[in-house]
Amino acid sequence: MTHQDLQNIARDYGSPVYVYDAAKIASQYHRLTAAFSGVKNLRLNYAAKALSNISILKYMNSLGSGLDTVSVQEVDLGLIAGFSPESIIYTPNGVSMEEIEKVASKGVQINIDNLSILEQFGSKHPDVPVCIRINPHVMAGGNANISVGHIDSKFGISIHQIPHLLRIVENTGMHINGIHMHTGSDILDIEVFLYASEILFETAKNFDRLEFLDFGSGFKVPYKPNDIETDIEELGTKLTKRFNAFCKETGKDLTLAFEPGKFLVSEAGYFITKVNVVKQTTSTVFAQVDSGFNHLIRPMLYNSYHHIFNLSNPDGKERFYSVVGYICETDTFANNRRIAEINEGDLLCFKNAGAYCFSMASNYNSRYRPAEVLWLNGEAHLIRKRETFDDLLHNQVSIEIPVSEPALAEKK
Repeated sequence: MTHQDLQNIARDYGSPVYVYDAAKIASQYHRLTAAFSGVKNLRLNYAAKALSNISILKYMNSLGSGLDTVSVQEVDLGLIAGFSPESIIYTPNGVSMEEIEKVASKGVQINIDNLSILEQFGSKHPDVPVCIRINPHVMAGGNANISVGHIDSKFGISIHQIPHLLRIVENTGMHINGIHMHTGSDILDIEVFLYASEILFETAKNFDRLEFLDFGSGFKVPYKPNDIETDIEELGTKLTKRFNAFCKETGKDLTLAFEPGKFLVSEAGYFITKVNVVKQTTSTVFAQVDSGFNHLIRPMLYNSYHHIFNLSNPDGKERFYSVVGYICETDTFANNRRIAEINEGDLLCFKNAGAYCFSMASNYNSRYRPAEVLWLNGEAHLIRKRETFDDLLHNQVSIEIPVSEPALAEKK
């Protein structure tokens, strides 16, 4: 996908606009499957929360992916996109028993991460296969908001509660067919991941009817030129060897599962904005664009880095700019960033905009959410229309408000 292709999309669909390169998604998917080609049974479940557009889900299904979901709505999207129920795993956190039962009735694989729901579900539905999410108490990942395997995390059943867990399974007679963990996102230290995996293997020895082990995901992708990333090939070699040895040791023909989200779609995404104003202050040059954290919240929420380049003037002389949005509070995409000289009307392009970008967008400040475009087989396909004013009002209910007495008196 070229710079000219991106400019053409911005011209045809306006800005701001999200663009996804299908070829990059496919290459990431095949890179991961190749890294674990030594595993007899491998299953990749795309994490729908990263980017849940129905066309993206359909594309993932066409690649042979399963689906990792965290809500009944994501489950329903997956079913509409063509995923079979048995290829979907549902891993919620803190949801009601009613929602879990609703999902179970659809034939989807259930993954439970707390003892209370485990006991309730096992008592009512002992014959429904259940996966258990454990918390290995291993700190992995980047920002604290995306590190979910540490001791203070709300996610998973603590490994120190395994005796209690086993008592529930024994008392209910429930069927445990999988063990799952997820330590966090932006994992770099493979040895820490492998250490956490050993905890998963050790836990798995307690269950005789296992069908799969789910190692989560969280692999780091590069966010800037020459950035470091998870060495998927090294991880594939080491974990494949250990997983195959475990299967042989236990006499179980297990499936190795992952739930990649960011790894598959982050680098495939581009977010194009237009510069409304170049504003010089006493100490800073601001490039003010036609978007804000209502469209891309990650820099403000996670302090995440998105490489930004001037699509209109990619070879211009570099200057320092702070790229900011139009939301009426602090709304900064980048501080003092070297970018090719920017003029009003230029198009700025944000990279790594495929994961947790549009999916976290909102209508804050009553702004419209942008369009989404999929670049597939050399053509641009609109996969979400830009919102309109009617969309803002769609679910609102306007009621008659009686005019107060003071207001009437004031009018007189």
